[in-house]
Amino acid sequence: MFLVVGAGPPPRPEHLAAGDGGHYNCRSVNASKKIFLTGASAGIGLETARLLAERGCNVWGTSRDPARLPKLPGFHPVQMDLLQTKSIHTGFAAALQEAGAFDVLINNAGAGVFGPLDSMPTELVREQFQLLVDAPLELIRLALPQMRNRDRGTIVNVTSLAAILPVPFLTPYSAAKAALSVLTQGLRVELANTAIRVVEIRPGDINTAFHEATKKVDVAADPENQNRMRAAGETAIRNMAAAPSPALVAKAIVCVIENPRPPAMVTVGGLFQARVAPLAARLLPPRLLEFGLRRYYRL
Repeated sequence: MFLVVGAGPPPRPEHLAAGDGGHYNCRSVNASKKIFLTGASAGIGLETARLLAERGCNVWGTSRDPARLPKLPGFHPVQMDLLQTKSIHTGFAAALQEAGAFDVLINNAGAGVFGPLDSMPTELVREQFQLLVDAPLELIRLALPQMRNRDRGTIVNVTSLAAILPVPFLTPYSAAKAALSVLTQGLRVELANTAIRVVEIRPGDINTAFHEATKKVDVAADPENQNRMRAAGETAIRNMAAAPSPALVAKAIVCVIENPRPPAMVTVGGLFQARVAPLAARLLPPRLLEFGLRRYYRL
């Protein structure tokens, strides 16, 4: 059953694969836009900040350590710890006072925890949901009032292909990204009577330092489980090393910002992950899909 809200056809999912070139129509970003971006010190966030700065936008970018943030024209560093609600409120309030209003909120920051779910400390699981679900939701709540008052704005939530194809031993990360994906869809329906746009960017493997920054849970597992964890980890690292640059995701984010009718969701990655894998996730029965995941990660 599908519920269509509003006039005209609903926005369709789009795919942006490495080598697509002009496949996804990217307009010129209005240089007067004021943009709030989390996780701007590395990876996708850093590339997005650079691309927006090149186009003359003003970007307020966050990091727990402001010294790691780039020095770019029109870039405003924001100290923010997304694991602390008080820091989120304080940092956003200071940025909003400086900017006056934000045209775009980009929830991009993320990190993972690798290990068997049954042995993962509860506090680390909670941290994943705080970082990947609670913090974006808090920022949405802070940004929406002034967007509603102006009846315009764009919210971009960066999720992951792991939301529909969970990565073994990164299960809390995958589950939190799935929650953010559904949150994005629900918010889009709730705001369908406004001019506020809500878009999900869903990257596959992207060549960043994600795995180097991922926390590893040190557990005394039996040899078989140790081998399974090693196989999954090595597969993920190998795939990421061969994956497209984060600039591809940055391009997708910049494209949707100026699209008057952006797609509901953009999947970004290599050809297989951007196009084939999402189709398989929709069409294959669960048992066959899980069999494919086990083969893919050599489990």
